[in-house]
Parts: sequence; C-alpha cells; structure tokens
Amino acid sequence: MQDIIEKYRAVIVQIATPFNTGTGFIVNDEQLVVTNFHVVEDCQEVAVEGLFLGRQLMRVVYIDRKYDLAFLSAVEPFPSFPTVQFRESKTVQVKDSVIALGHPFGLQFSAKTGYISNSRELINGVPYIHIDIGLNPGNSGGPLIDEDGFIVGVNTFVMRDSDSMGFALPSELLAQSMNAFKEVGGKDAARCTGCSNTITVATCEEDSCMVCGAKVLLPSRSAIYKAQGIAGTVERLIERLGYPAALSRCGPNAWEIRKGSAKIAITYHEKSGLISADAVLCQLPEQHIKRLYEYLLRENYSNSGMTLSVYEQDILLSLLIYDRYLDEETGTVLFNQLFERADYYDNVLVEQYDALWKTE
Repeated sequence: MQDIIEKYRAVIVQIATPFNTGTGFIVNDEQLVVTNFHVVEDCQEVAVEGLFLGRQLMRVVYIDRKYDLAFLSAVEPFPSFPTVQFRESKTVQVKDSVIALGHPFGLQFSAKTGYISNSRELINGVPYIHIDIGLNPGNSGGPLIDEDGFIVGVNTFVMRDSDSMGFALPSELLAQSMNAFKEVGGKDAARCTGCSNTITVATCEEDSCMVCGAKVLLPSRSAIYKAQGIAGTVERLIERLGYPAALSRCGPNAWEIRKGSAKIAITYHEKSGLISADAVLCQLPEQHIKRLYEYLLRENYSNSGMTLSVYEQDILLSLLIYDRYLDEETGTVLFNQLFERADYYDNVLVEQYDALWKTE
C-alpha cells in the first residue's frame, strides 16, 4: 500500500478558510479540486496548498449540500499531476482494506488504514460507505482508496464520540455530481436541495431555484469574508507588512506567513485574549549545543518583547500580545520586528552556531 500512498500524496491538498480546515484532492483531467461542502461553506475563495502545488487562492465553483461536496478551480491550469482513478463503491465488500488520506486537525499529510464495515449505510437518504477508520476534523474531503489504488469514496464525516468510525460518500455519487456540473458549463453552480437539479445563474432568480422554488445560494453569491474585531486588526497588520491576509489564513483566528527561511504562525485565542506569533526557525545542531544555548540566553536578555526558545528540536522566536493592547501602529512595529529578526536569527544560527535548516 505504500506505493499507493506515495502516488496520492502528490494530489492531496490542504484547504484553509476563516472558519475551517480540511482536505481536498486534485482531479487533473477535470482541472478541479474535490472537497466537502462543509469545509468551504460560506466562502467564495479558499487557500489551498499541496506537496507540488504552491499556496494559492482557489475559487469555489460548485457546492452540493445534499452530498456535502464542493469543487474548487484554480486561476491558472494545474501542472501535470498523477491521474486519479475511480471505482464504484459496489466493488468493495465488508472487511476489504481501505486507506483514508488527509490533513487531520490542519496538520501534515497522514494516511490511515482500516476496513469496510458496511458498504451501504443509509443516512438521511444518502448511501454512505461505513469504515472502521477514526477520521478526525481536517480529514474531511480526502479520498478513500481501495487496496488496488482506486478512489471509492470521499471522506465526509465522523460519528460523534467515536474513535474508530467514519463515513465516505461513494465515488459514483461524486461522478454524478461532476457530470452534472460539466453539463451546465462547469462554473458557478449548485445542486438544488429541493429538486436535485444543478442550478446556475441562468436557472436561479433571487437566490431561488426556477424549477422548484427552493432557496439556492450559488458559490459566487456567498458573502465576501471580512475579518472583524481583533482578527480584523491582525489581518490589517498582515496587509500593512506586505502579505496577503486571505492567502495567510490557515483556519479560525490563525494565519501563517513565510519570511525568508522562517515560518511564522499567528494565532488569536479569544478566551484568554492572547495573540501569539511564533516563528519556527532552524533546528538544534548535533553538537556544540552549549554555545548555541548561551547565545539564545544572551539574546533574550537584550530582546524587548520577543523570546527565543527551544521546543523539541525546533528553535522558536515568539511574541505575545494581549488583545487589549493591540492597535495597528504598535502591532505593525512589533510584527515587523518579529518578521525581520526571525529571518536574521535563522541565518545566524545556521551559519555561526551549526544549527540545521528545517526541512518540511
């Protein structure tokens, strides 16, 4: 199965919105990314990144509440990716081995193996594949793959309070949605929850289906997200420092920015009121660690508002601010200082103290 996992690693992408994180996979033949509707709900565009796909914004071009599906389209055509192959779920049987791929909790790529528990579990009128794999938030939208390397489903949801139970939408329902999407022109469409027709601007009037009258919201008519409160202040700071806020989002109240060789993670914890910015620098060297620690301590003594620390093998530069003290002027100064010093320390620690460049 390792060969199958390596093949699919190239087409698995991580999706981030202001409200959620999830997984998707590239269908190169269709120039689309497939994911779950609930991952991209209320968004016109989302941030997407893959192993061989640079971080970019993609448009939501199709939403399907009934099957919890969504399709994303890139501004530029995809480069060449491995071709994914589909197989109808009726080919899988109870106890067949399967693999669920994704980005649980917004973390790095992971693969979970397990078995089919039921090839047809009817829930709200939709026949799902029931698997004995404990899916986690963030796995949503990833492919379910059989032992021959075919996609048989789209991982969709987990049963609450269950550590080893998940569900996937059968691949034939995904194929049905993709065909319907292509038939109406392949852009800005949604499945009507009333009559199940695929609705476009031509068949939607005042956000209602012209066939049955049910309410339908096309992807292009979702409200454009604008961060408010402290999150809005953080995003304005990011923009003032020259980075696109929308592309920096990596989940609710979370952002990630690259400055030179350093990666800076910014989070806002509303309950405590703390805004933290952690620059992940290089890694500890294999020898001469004492003099590196001495350097970190000396720098901490002279630094104002920032702290150098070590977590496992990673060297971090951190900044903490209480939301009540944050405004755009002081925030710009502090964040800019962090960004500049992060790149500076990364180079100094590697070049002068034998630290190791961090590899993703």
